[in-house]
Amino acid sequence: MVLGGASDRAVLAAGPLAHLVTFTDELFCSDGTIRDVYPVIAVAASAAANAEVEAAIAALAKFATIPAPPVIRIERDQDGIAALIQTVLQSGLGRISNHARTMAAELVMLRRERETLFENFRVLEDAFRARNWEPASEIFAHDAFVDPKDEGIGRLMRESWVEQLLPVSSFGVSGFALHFRDVAKGAGEVIVTLDYVESGEGVAEWLVPFSDLSAGWNFFSLPKACDGSPRTLRLRVSANGAEPPSPSLGHPIASHRYAARSRSLHGDLDHRPLAMKIYAGVPGVRPTALPNSIAPSALMSGRRIEDYRLPLDALRAVADVSVSPIVPDFQTIRFLEHEDAIVCHPLPAGISAGAIANVVAPGTVRFAARATIDHPDGKPARVGFLLAPSAANLRSEIAVLEREGAARRSAYFSGWRDVVAGESASINIMLDSPIQRTMNLVVLSRAKEDSVDFSWLKVFDFRLVRHFDVEARGEAVHA
Repeated sequence: MVLGGASDRAVLAAGPLAHLVTFTDELFCSDGTIRDVYPVIAVAASAAANAEVEAAIAALAKFATIPAPPVIRIERDQDGIAALIQTVLQSGLGRISNHARTMAAELVMLRRERETLFENFRVLEDAFRARNWEPASEIFAHDAFVDPKDEGIGRLMRESWVEQLLPVSSFGVSGFALHFRDVAKGAGEVIVTLDYVESGEGVAEWLVPFSDLSAGWNFFSLPKACDGSPRTLRLRVSANGAEPPSPSLGHPIASHRYAARSRSLHGDLDHRPLAMKIYAGVPGVRPTALPNSIAPSALMSGRRIEDYRLPLDALRAVADVSVSPIVPDFQTIRFLEHEDAIVCHPLPAGISAGAIANVVAPGTVRFAARATIDHPDGKPARVGFLLAPSAANLRSEIAVLEREGAARRSAYFSGWRDVVAGESASINIMLDSPIQRTMNLVVLSRAKEDSVDFSWLKVFDFRLVRHFDVEARGEAVHA
């Protein structure tokens, strides 16, 4: 109940407060949580210990249930004041503190009982599903609660991802529905992945163009219902494009574990889940109340999915490998420091290219980025990407692309995309199979019209997806 500075350890340990004091270096656990103590008063016998106590009290401010204890200086009449503090704490105040500790223990027990009730709910859910004769039945739902103040969810999807644990057993799940607030205004894709938390094994992946999504509920179907032992499903939603549609959030919930979260902090995600509906039944059957059904683009059985970004050090080391008969008097390839982007200015003839060495890791199956003309008067241009082996002669690869319009068999070419000023274009490469070795990434640009005035092509938001093989785990047979 007494908080003391570590500098006073020898002084306080020899006095009457030895069995009541907790020192500042013992107050917090390694994970930042507070130990099983409740400091009601702080003592300091030196200036150094006083500073340590003040710092510890400031750290306690994040625990809203723990008031800041007063600090008592005992450097003069140490034994007398310490004895007085001991008498006060071991009287009625000590009994109150012990009662508060007992209440905290009861709250822990209630929390454990709540988790037990939740597991029992899963068992009842499985039993209910076994007796349900509907081809596709709703087994769980977070209804949409659209708040006019909700903003920035689409930005989170574009810059990182939004993740949601499904609060039901994976056994028998044949699909789920997500609610989107509105229809996207530009072009791009929403990327939805479903995997198991326990093993990291992927279930399926959906690449959905904005035009295929409707305002309201959208059903994502599975060709095969999840089987094996009941496991925890994790849903991850991301997007690429100028302005992706925003998924709706549900009503606030008490469990932080089943609230939506993202790599970046956002106030609207605080204790609120994604609006969703989870279905079980015959796989591939669309529920009658939903307007559309979206089949997965790829099945991930036995593989793990990882979404990664290009490191800034690699982007800073971009090299000019342009192939053009024109020698400009300005730098056409450079790294834009404050925006983490590559600037690639096309030339009237040939291909302007910037190479980022050895950044595409083995196992990569998809690459995505965004491009825009970073000048209001910029002339239209074309942008593309080339994945080439690490040992390849990049200028030779680009020369073949310029001459024949297609890359060699050892490389992968995204094709050309038109970019105009004021609009953002999304470029995607979806490989037929994961690459087997590390490769170079080459940003390509060329002229679309006769003029390339102010065609400062900015390429940014590089995102790559890898697939890993996961060791098979024995699954208990579900009775």
